[in-house]
Amino acid sequence: MSERIVMRVGESLVAGGPPGTAAEPEVAIGEMDGPFGTAFANLLGNQVVGHSRVLALLNTDVMVRPPTLCVSKVSVANERYTNILMGTVQYATAMGVLDSVRSGDIPRDKCDELGIIISVWLNPGIVDVKDLDHKILFDIHRKATSQAIHKAMTNQPSIDWLLENQDKVIHKYFEKGLKGEI
Repeated sequence: MSERIVMRVGESLVAGGPPGTAAEPEVAIGEMDGPFGTAFANLLGNQVVGHSRVLALLNTDVMVRPPTLCVSKVSVANERYTNILMGTVQYATAMGVLDSVRSGDIPRDKCDELGIIISVWLNPGIVDVKDLDHKILFDIHRKATSQAIHKAMTNQPSIDWLLENQDKVIHKYFEKGLKGEI
């Protein structure tokens, strides 16, 4: 049996595709028999209008393991947005979780003991994209999910890297603000 995983946290950003397709998931991973499991159950049972929490599914009734709860960062109020989020993005998230098990980032022997909470960001402007390429959207969200899990499970970035690069990394929206672009 692998070591106990109390909680790990990670994030990822995958951009560069067509407008609206960027993914920026944030994940928390932990053992279901402690505080993390309580948080997981509370999120699942305490639904909030506009921010539905759904399990990551391969299809309408095939949940992945570890159980993964998708939580939208954006208020959901549009039917097209809902269908994209609860279709392509939910499926991509599920596949990213399984990719993480296959790669060894999530120990296979822990799949029935761990849970994942993933905050999913889907650009609200996606509803205005004509001829949306769902395959590109899927690939980006799948990659971002597995990257966020990898970073969580390997404690990336390390504190040493952060301290070394603290003054080299500048938040892009801060930089745009300084230039008067936002």
